[in-house]
Amino acid sequence: MQLYEHAKNAYKALGVDTDKALELLAGKAISIHCWQGDDVTGFDSGAAGGGIQATGDYPGKARSFEELTADFAKAISFIPGKKRINLHASYAVFPDGKRVERDAITFEHFKPWVEFAREQGIGIDFNPTCFGHPRVKDGLTLSSPCDETRRFWIEHCKRSREIANAIGEALNDKVLCNIWIPDGYKNVPADRLSPRKRLQASLDEILAGALPHVIDCVESKVFGIGLESYTVGSNEFYVTYAASKKGVYPLLDNGHYHPTECTADKIPALLCFFDKIPLHITRPVRWDSDHVTLFDDTTREICMEIVRNNALDKVLMGLDFFDASINRIAAWAMGTRAVQKALLYALLMPHDALRKAQDAGDFTTVMALQEQMKTLPFGEVWAQHCKNESVPQDGEWLAEVRAYEENILLKR
Repeated sequence: MQLYEHAKNAYKALGVDTDKALELLAGKAISIHCWQGDDVTGFDSGAAGGGIQATGDYPGKARSFEELTADFAKAISFIPGKKRINLHASYAVFPDGKRVERDAITFEHFKPWVEFAREQGIGIDFNPTCFGHPRVKDGLTLSSPCDETRRFWIEHCKRSREIANAIGEALNDKVLCNIWIPDGYKNVPADRLSPRKRLQASLDEILAGALPHVIDCVESKVFGIGLESYTVGSNEFYVTYAASKKGVYPLLDNGHYHPTECTADKIPALLCFFDKIPLHITRPVRWDSDHVTLFDDTTREICMEIVRNNALDKVLMGLDFFDASINRIAAWAMGTRAVQKALLYALLMPHDALRKAQDAGDFTTVMALQEQMKTLPFGEVWAQHCKNESVPQDGEWLAEVRAYEENILLKR
């Protein structure tokens, strides 16, 4: 407590209330992706596909609903604050192994997830899974020129929205339902317009009529493996589409842009026009490689834009990484805690003073104050947050992960 009091006074001298920062951090939910636990395998096809690949062969991958939920529960026991779980439709649970196709899934296949969420006191978000399936024809789904292919994926997305709505109704909550497709071409296409027209028509049908418990969004990507030359669902397409449709939002994934683009800068740009900004945070290394998030400059700057623009309630924060080269539970814990640290770092900045200095043209003070904040006792405030939330401190939780690995993961 003495260390925290020292930190509290240091920040107070610059006009920052650490108690208020901790209160805001504790109340901000992070949507944690289920697919880190099984390398994006899912329960219905056994493959990622669509340019998605988790590299590595670390032992102990979850192979079932029971194993995946046990691992997720262990991971979130190390993570402070409010949590949600982000599901893909490929994680449908099939009683007695009686699988159905993706265009036939219903809420019944996700009731076990709802019960798990209730037990853990967490919310749920949802995604149709338009990849890793033999019905992805020539790398295309909702933009396919094949009517049969397109109809299959339209029906899958419709059912996914209905499932998301039923989950929200069951949990008395709003569920973010995000559409991402792998559609594109490896080589320069002969026709860029027609696929986008077909995608537009598919989305119009899928998103017809608002659902009371669903927040609809669409996710762009600059390129992927096998579609290096052309992506149908580009940033320009989806931002424009969402802007033209009431209740549809463009989802930002900071791995889905050119490496020189600043995703943080996109947040205040979209806040001018949208009341919500869905966000996936990952760590791209040279491309959309979905490395485990760290407490790094990019993550801090993203969180800085969320906090300085009073957008904690507007930006819906989720994670999207998958690493099969390290312990998967540790990956969940490290990645989520890193994002929460970045949020705390942003909450501890004297944004009003910085803004006033910038508006006055005093850029010297802006730079000097930003540099000063880097050496304040941030770690003591983070340690207090972990204590408040009754989770292990940095350096304490890894031993428990190792014990779980030895007793459970290595026996799979």
